[in-house]
Amino acid sequence: MNTLSYKTISANKETVTKEWVLINAEDAVLGRLASKVALILRGKLKPSFTPHVDCGDNVVIINAEKIKLTGKKMTDKVYIRHSGYPGGQRKRTPQELLAKNPRAIIESAVKGMLPKNRLGSELYRNLYVYAGPEHPHEAQQPKEINLNTIK
Repeated sequence: MNTLSYKTISANKETVTKEWVLINAEDAVLGRLASKVALILRGKLKPSFTPHVDCGDNVVIINAEKIKLTGKKMTDKVYIRHSGYPGGQRKRTPQELLAKNPRAIIESAVKGMLPKNRLGSELYRNLYVYAGPEHPHEAQQPKEINLNTIK
């Protein structure tokens, strides 16, 4: 019996192969999009997944302004932030946020699904969100994927 065939191979920063992925967010539901993007960023869809290493791909999301929310979330959901001063709580609905900064909705949804540690911060840097259909990452030749094919 060959015992070398049973060794678990742990990926590290040098052995990881990172790719560029392009996702079109047009008519995509926010939560479903964010959970699948978080899986890709984390690298959980790769057979060489290692929990403590950044083995995920770089993700470029286009058409962030055309994202969908189900039900009445567009008007009823509230994003809360605080300035740190008394009475400094600020509230915004997704409708207001889409008008001002369409990227922020997708970025906050994906960031909430990543680990809350140094690795999560490192993974979040691999996400690039753009409001329109153009992006400056043509040189990396991102491979466009359909979110419906990801399980």
